[in-house]
Amino acid sequence: MYLELIAILVEEYDAAIEFFVGTLGFDLIEDSPSLTDDGRPKRWVVVRPPGAMTGILLAQADGERQHHAIGDQAAGRVGFFLRVAGFAAAHRRMNEAGVKFMTEPRNEPYGRVAVFEDISGNRWDLLGPPEPAVP
Repeated sequence: MYLELIAILVEEYDAAIEFFVGTLGFDLIEDSPSLTDDGRPKRWVVVRPPGAMTGILLAQADGERQHHAIGDQAAGRVGFFLRVAGFAAAHRRMNEAGVKFMTEPRNEPYGRVAVFEDISGNRWDLLGPPEPAVP
């Protein structure tokens, strides 16, 4: 058993694909036409970090309730966690690509961390191995 997908509400598919694929470096796994439960057209869009098993379903918000939840899926808390092997390089690349970081990098017992926002305003932890303490 494994967690295959999580859904993130987005304002618009193409801008979200550009952010996750173009800015963060995720792979576009699928972008297929689909239908809502009541028969209206939508897309099934899945992105995934390279080498990961769990992907993200980019779900374009449909209706007032979903639009209100864009960017607030974890009620203002960090709700998503992106682990990288090379923290400094990933942080630098994301900064250069215009990713909005909410905190400066810091060491925590679980590793190096900096909080950033995705295209919708959801908070993520960028996580990497802890840096050795400087004497």
